Amino acid sequence: MKYFSTRGGSERLSFEETVLTGLAPNGGLYIPEHIPTLPPNWQSEWKEYSFVDLSVAVLSLYISKDEISEAELRQLVEKSYKTFRHPDVTPLKQLDDKTFVLELFHGPTFAFKDVALQLLGNLFEFFLLRRNAKKAADEEPEKLTVVGATSGDTGSAAIYGLRNKANVSIFILHPKGRVSPIQEAQMTTVTDANVHNVAVKGTFDDCQDILKSLFADREFNSTHRLAAVNSINWARIVAQTVYYFLSYFHLQSQLPAGTNINDIAIQYVVPTGNFGDILAGYYAKRMGLPISKLVVATNENDILARFWRTGNYEKVDSTVTGDDGSSGATAPADGASDGKQGTVSSGVKETLSPAMDVLVSSNFERLLWYLASENAEGSQEEKEVEAGKLLASWMSTMKADGRVELPTNILQSARKDFSAGRISDEEILTTIQSFFNGTVSYIADPHTAVGLATARMIAKQNSENVRQIVLSTAHPAKFSEAVSRALEGSSRFNFDRDVLPEEFRGLLEKEKRVIDVERPDVDLVKGVIERVVGHQAGKVADAGSV
Repeated sequence: MKYFSTRGGSERLSFEETVLTGLAPNGGLYIPEHIPTLPPNWQSEWKEYSFVDLSVAVLSLYISKDEISEAELRQLVEKSYKTFRHPDVTPLKQLDDKTFVLELFHGPTFAFKDVALQLLGNLFEFFLLRRNAKKAADEEPEKLTVVGATSGDTGSAAIYGLRNKANVSIFILHPKGRVSPIQEAQMTTVTDANVHNVAVKGTFDDCQDILKSLFADREFNSTHRLAAVNSINWARIVAQTVYYFLSYFHLQSQLPAGTNINDIAIQYVVPTGNFGDILAGYYAKRMGLPISKLVVATNENDILARFWRTGNYEKVDSTVTGDDGSSGATAPADGASDGKQGTVSSGVKETLSPAMDVLVSSNFERLLWYLASENAEGSQEEKEVEAGKLLASWMSTMKADGRVELPTNILQSARKDFSAGRISDEEILTTIQSFFNGTVSYIADPHTAVGLATARMIAKQNSENVRQIVLSTAHPAKFSEAVSRALEGSSRFNFDRDVLPEEFRGLLEKEKRVIDVERPDVDLVKGVIERVVGHQAGKVADAGSV
């Protein structure tokens, strides 16, 4: 299996090269040369597989045994998921006859991103150790400078996946004051010598733009051997496809006696910001997992929901006019809470689900490539070339104008596999209340609440045989203010007793280390990286400001 850029070109990389490179030199994202199909007997053979077994089975379809043997892959997977608190890794919980929650927050940082980033950290280490083992004793070992941007959970998950890894330095950019206190503490209290937190005065989109600029700078990239941990890295997407398969089998085991899974239509509802989690579901569906629909659940930063409604991919809603005659709403939403991303100038609205406060969803580009290829004419090779040209053009227009109007046939194709919904902050609060007071009491974090609210909205049009699986992306303790606010009127609720994990107690009081950057400037961030990497091995950069 080889990988190539969504924006075209002749470059074809191995899995190892794809993982270590992250973002393509032309700005595109790497995708596999083909999507593998499942073995004919997968439903019977994989039925009793554990998460580790399924990971080996699924990942093996994307990774040549010449690159990583099955025994090596199993060792990597076992090492990655032994850190999880639940034996199923990602357990499926039933809330009512037709609604299930797939809990993805049982990893070391209590967020879904642990599933991919524990594996990615071990892949980085595996590849470096193998490369350096081939070097002569007097040769300089190969090193990686891992960089990432976070709206909250990616940062801590990446740090916990890479802390103390040999020959790896990690720099995580987060928007200063715009992640929840728990999320910030999870990152900045990790004081390992190879971990460096960079607080940028700006939004998550600013941090993501800096990240892309760093990878686009070929000289800087080559000098520091940059590697990506954000979901632009293909390894994160393929790792996340596994829990779609696990949930399918767990749903099957939880159906009433006599119910055939083949008579059930499964709908996955995914809280969505950067589009990576739901894209993993798309790959699972394309591989052959029987998914009837993938539902994009967005908050008030609804660029994706608006695309599925209009076909326009635009940062600001061009159909809305403000009181001053301006186009699009940029004012922060009422009730902003843990981890505010929004500013009036950025166009990002502050919401109760800050990890989804994103204007441009990076992984959406991967889906657009498949839609473009599907609608192109000619041979498969000609379709791929045409799709690459279209993506390069669309993304260039998006960067320049903040919007791109996509052809009608692209929207029609997107609607075959997806639908979308938008949820307000008020609906988040009422949804948290409703499920806490349900027959099966369940405490949802605000991002999961976006998924649950969207599921309810979509369910009104569903047929009788549909079962909904809502992805629960974070533990409610990570968003204490929103959860407590939603349930403050309940005498049955006590945050410390019902929600707070032992691992979070005293976290906010621990020693922290962070480097402040006064504005979203790529040159300032380059300076931080150069200063830190320039220190002697094992020497820790001091906290400070630039």
